[in-house]
Amino acid sequence: MRAIVFEAPGELALRDVADPAPGPREVVIQVAAVGICGTDTHVFDGEFEGTVFPLIPGHEASGVVVEVGSEVTSLAVGEHVVVNPSTTCGECEFCLNGKSNLCRSWNGLGVVASDGAAAQYLKAPVSNVFRLKPETDLHQAALVEPLACAIRGYDILPRKMGEHYLVYGSGTMGLLMAQLAPRAGAASVTIVDLSPARREAAEEVGIEHVYTSADEADRDQWDVVIDCTGVVRAIEDGLPRVKAGGTFQHFGVAPAEAKAAYSPFRVYRDELNIVGTMAVLNTFGRAVEMFEAGAVRSVPMISHSFTLDDYAKALEMFREGSGRKLQIRPNDTESKVLR
Repeated sequence: MRAIVFEAPGELALRDVADPAPGPREVVIQVAAVGICGTDTHVFDGEFEGTVFPLIPGHEASGVVVEVGSEVTSLAVGEHVVVNPSTTCGECEFCLNGKSNLCRSWNGLGVVASDGAAAQYLKAPVSNVFRLKPETDLHQAALVEPLACAIRGYDILPRKMGEHYLVYGSGTMGLLMAQLAPRAGAASVTIVDLSPARREAAEEVGIEHVYTSADEADRDQWDVVIDCTGVVRAIEDGLPRVKAGGTFQHFGVAPAEAKAAYSPFRVYRDELNIVGTMAVLNTFGRAVEMFEAGAVRSVPMISHSFTLDDYAKALEMFREGSGRKLQIRPNDTESKVLR
């Protein structure tokens, strides 16, 4: 099969590699679509902890089952599926205490030490594969993985009905978090982004209050502020906008060495909550349910699809912040502008 291989930090190639063969409890999937996300750039640059090269990247995947292992009874050839890329040791204190997303041996397919979906075929443990309805659009369904991450963010977020939300960043995660906010009880949702194209995407998915800066909004404080950028400047702008007793969530991934300045006294005096969120934790099945129930408008979120031949172009476009969600469709023969 054809696959993108990260040979070493900063080095990628399109290779012909052996087709994957399933073990007893594994399935092989013909990949329909795999999204590009910031994690892919961190892996490519050698910045992600534990990555073993060479590696086939790609962890936001959907496709069709083409082969099942000898002990697999829950899935059949021809079924449409999405894949939870997270695998854990199952034995450490975090796994045993219901916090497996914090496992120190966490291994994401296409991220750490197991090949991912930037290839014509993907092998995955059957426990990580979730069935879709036949009518669910396979390309759109590649958004289920980031949606599962967003649901984890809400699982850990203290919240009440009738609160006002401010979201920094109108990329994939910002759009998902903003769209889920009303279902979590938000009375209003505001999203800010410097990019006109991304602000347009926010309007297309139904976000009412969309601005370049929170200074343009009709309020100056919010009950919940969620940073989906990982940019220190945005974090430092957002945290002071949290109302007393409110919550600031670090959702976006900042560089490991980044430092943000804030007032510890205000956190103390106003009883602010500051919470983080990491990957998924028992949220993938719910993400499938929410996606198929129409909880998010996915069509406006995906702007381009690329063949494997154009992977490097897609990665560069992602770094530039161009477009909306960018997907690799490994079995396509033509790259397309979708929006």
